[in-house]
Amino acid sequence: MNTLFIILNIVGLLLLIWVLLYMQKRHVSFSKRVFTALGFGILLGLVIHLIYGTDSTVTETSIEWFNIVGNGYVSLLKMIVMPLVFISIVAAFTKLKFTNNLGKISALVIGILLGTTAIAAGIGIASALGFNLEGIELEAGEAETARNSQLEETATSVEGMNIPQQIISLFPQNPFMDLTGARPTSTIAVVIFAAIMGIAYLGVRRKQPEQAEFFSKIIDTIYTIIMRIVTLVLRLTPYGVLALMARVTATSDYSAIAKLGKFVIASYAALIVMFCIHLLLLALSGQNPITYVKKAMPVLTFAFTSRSSAGTLPLNIKTQQDEMGVSEGIANFAGSFGLSIGQNGCAGIYPAMLAIMVAPTAGVNPLDPMFLGTLIIVVAISSFGVAGVGGGATFAALLVLSSLNLPIGIVGLLISVEPLIDMGRTALNVSGSMTAGILTSKVTGELDQDIYNQPKQRLQV
Repeated sequence: MNTLFIILNIVGLLLLIWVLLYMQKRHVSFSKRVFTALGFGILLGLVIHLIYGTDSTVTETSIEWFNIVGNGYVSLLKMIVMPLVFISIVAAFTKLKFTNNLGKISALVIGILLGTTAIAAGIGIASALGFNLEGIELEAGEAETARNSQLEETATSVEGMNIPQQIISLFPQNPFMDLTGARPTSTIAVVIFAAIMGIAYLGVRRKQPEQAEFFSKIIDTIYTIIMRIVTLVLRLTPYGVLALMARVTATSDYSAIAKLGKFVIASYAALIVMFCIHLLLLALSGQNPITYVKKAMPVLTFAFTSRSSAGTLPLNIKTQQDEMGVSEGIANFAGSFGLSIGQNGCAGIYPAMLAIMVAPTAGVNPLDPMFLGTLIIVVAISSFGVAGVGGGATFAALLVLSSLNLPIGIVGLLISVEPLIDMGRTALNVSGSMTAGILTSKVTGELDQDIYNQPKQRLQV
């Protein structure tokens, strides 16, 4: 009997996929298809949850089949992240897009990412204090206890990392290993390696122009093929969003979420305020924030459902270029650096909130100005090297709490609501990197204002 119900759930998913395919054939815009998929996914997941429950065999098996679409799509996106980062930055050098302003662009992107993370930390502190969150109120069940046991092992390696070691970890040691994403800082290492190769190309072009020209043609050819792969994968976005959202709503533990409701509300309040800060920064730079919201929403929707900044990178970069008018080189720099530096949600708001919550249990006054100032600085510095996939926030929280000699057990106590909050954090991370790209392009005079102001969607996938 269970098999029949599982088949019915799979058929339901396939029918919704067929509707999305029909919409694509009718040339319905990409953003509308993504939002339709989001709605379909929520409805399908809620129906499965209400009928079968979270822990039933029918739900678990159905979601395993749904994951072929959802996780398969995320895997394809992750597949092209490193090749896209590497080839795009090298191609930017061969096309002479931004070599004259390389230092200025790098400083602006990193400065904006770190600055907004510091602001995010302040907002996280205010939210924790405003909602009167206390870590002592949280209770540990079996899942939380098991989670804390795992975190103790991770914390052992984190505690030994000082700031110089964190900086050293950003540099490429084995570029072939970093291209596999083996380290949390692999993306930044690949960016640095690609920049070094681009600088080497400029030197060869001055002394051996023929070899440089040949190299440039090879890079341009590879770049064209990679971008074609990106387009092919991005066409699957609505179907990926449908399956991912169905999984989230079908498997969420709503009773646990209700118990930690105040923390969830405080977290999303902080995330929304920080998103408004992004819009304010864009407005102050002369850009229409409403236009940004309309064009960025498909990207943020996917980031929300996938919980992966790395998986969102191809759509992030393409939207910055095609919809926002950001230059190719800056879009790649902002998107790539945003994976591991200055993640406003995972590395900014979340660790700051946890630190405020556990400070009293360690005998620290959370209102002490010295403690608050130190916390913001530590959060900003620790935001280097946070992985752009699910779990990056946990690493950031452990790093901050360990640096301040605060207990790390609270991280494991929030396991039941971690996926729900991580969705919002990831969307904010991606918004932060897109905002950094737009602001940097604006300051350097490389922003195509006509593309940004154009109301009609230009992104074709």
